[in-house]
Amino acid sequence: MKAVTKGSGRVEPAVFHTINTLFMLFVVATTLYPFLHTIAVSFNDGSDTLAGGIYLWPRHWTMENYRAVFISGTIYHAAFISVTRTVISTVVGVFLTTMLAYTLAQPQYIFRKKIGLLFILTMYFNAGLIPNYFLIKNMGLLHNFLVYVLPGLVSAFNLIIMRTYIRGLPFSLTESAKIDGAGDFRIFWKIIFPLCTPVLATVALFIAVGSWNAWFDTFLYASSDIKLSTLQYEMMKLLGSTMSTNNDPSMLAGGQNNQVQALVTPASIRSAITIVTAVPILFVYPFLQKYFVVGLNLGSVKE
Repeated sequence: MKAVTKGSGRVEPAVFHTINTLFMLFVVATTLYPFLHTIAVSFNDGSDTLAGGIYLWPRHWTMENYRAVFISGTIYHAAFISVTRTVISTVVGVFLTTMLAYTLAQPQYIFRKKIGLLFILTMYFNAGLIPNYFLIKNMGLLHNFLVYVLPGLVSAFNLIIMRTYIRGLPFSLTESAKIDGAGDFRIFWKIIFPLCTPVLATVALFIAVGSWNAWFDTFLYASSDIKLSTLQYEMMKLLGSTMSTNNDPSMLAGGQNNQVQALVTPASIRSAITIVTAVPILFVYPFLQKYFVVGLNLGSVKE
């Protein structure tokens, strides 16, 4: 009887690890396949893609899809605008969110609950598209680069994660520093901020991905100013142009752009656009991944 118990003790973990491994392999496969399929289609001939049968490897290699994406001279300036807005929004947003979360985490601050409630309300209610547009207009942010940075500097969701993480830090650290004569900003910058590395990485990733993928604000507030156009907005315009060209053969006559677009299809250009816009932000993940899970767990658990 004792031997049977020992045997079952060895079998159960083996069965669990086997099922767990098979399940994780299934999840990895279903996650990676769409991305690998998109890469294969982006390097495949557009007309051949319409025949179907492209899975993980291109059948007829071509670079015309990417040539159609990069043939426009405005694409490089739009990429510069996207990178600039992402970097500025991330750096400033993380700093302000941390500073506000530190303030709201102080138990002696009497307005912390009321201000926290105001931020939480913004997660459920908003004024709507038209009032937001007039607000941006009255603030003088139309056709202004700051429209990419100021409206989204502090997110209520990121603030809650950051505040919860700071509340989990020992309060004796702050008390000891105050006894030694340190001010609030010095305590925040020298003690609290360095201890928030995991949650800082998490919030930075949220802000960076959201800012990089945004295009609707460009459409609303800066669509007529080519100097403020972002990479994602240019990609959206290119996709719409390609679909119109393929639907109207008369547009294929003349012009270098139309000659290139004749070699691609909406499916192939969509895949190339997806890769062009996704790859840059993917390079951020390896540097932040080790902090991401820790920061999200510690910041979302209250006790």
